[in-house]
Amino acid sequence: MSYSIHDKGLPTVIDRITRDARGTKLPISTRLEMLRLRKWQLTTTVKSSKDRNLARAMTELDRLMDNLHIPVQVKERAAIIYRKALDNGLVRGRSISAIAAAATLYAACRVTETPRTLREVASVSSAKKKDVAHYYRLLLKELDIKMPVEDPVRCISKIALKVKIPTKTERTAIRILGEAKQRGLVTGKKPMGLAATALYIACVLDDVRKTQKEIAEAANVTEVTVRNRQKGLRKALELNV
Repeated sequence: MSYSIHDKGLPTVIDRITRDARGTKLPISTRLEMLRLRKWQLTTTVKSSKDRNLARAMTELDRLMDNLHIPVQVKERAAIIYRKALDNGLVRGRSISAIAAAATLYAACRVTETPRTLREVASVSSAKKKDVAHYYRLLLKELDIKMPVEDPVRCISKIALKVKIPTKTERTAIRILGEAKQRGLVTGKKPMGLAATALYIACVLDDVRKTQKEIAEAANVTEVTVRNRQKGLRKALELNV
């Protein structure tokens, strides 16, 4: 079974194949009859409003997953969260694209520690970022979802891949974050911003020519965030940057 399919993947399916088991082409009368049966089968499969809602939501999840290159297991978790939201009446009167696709997918990414930001999810959704954020908070509150604290180290490779930073410099950034963790400098700060800052400092230390703007854009944070964070880390860790 698959929770990301509205009927969990257990329907009878009448395919579009126009040949029989021996490969002989079916006569036109049989093909027309199969076409009529297929239309009826599709009509009766999605018969209730809940089924129609799930079908639309799962289609939107498919689209978002393809655009964001999300693993299948994360999509399954998003589908489970959406089904719980639907059963608890959280979807009624609200945008399917915002609460179903965007908010539940972002929640699933956070639960599974998949490095995708709210801005990234909202950018491929038809919903506004503030609406996705609002419904995301609603899901956490009403469904009592506990989120793990995201580790900024997991974000480093994603940013480094976009900006084409050498592996050696990635390791330098991870070492900087490790020292920052030991001194309690990462608590309460956004993981993606910290990862971008550590990478920028590592680039300076390793003489890799990357600007704050390049790294900030790859991390979907502002240059101001990187600038402010790097001042704090440089001073606290006594780095000669």
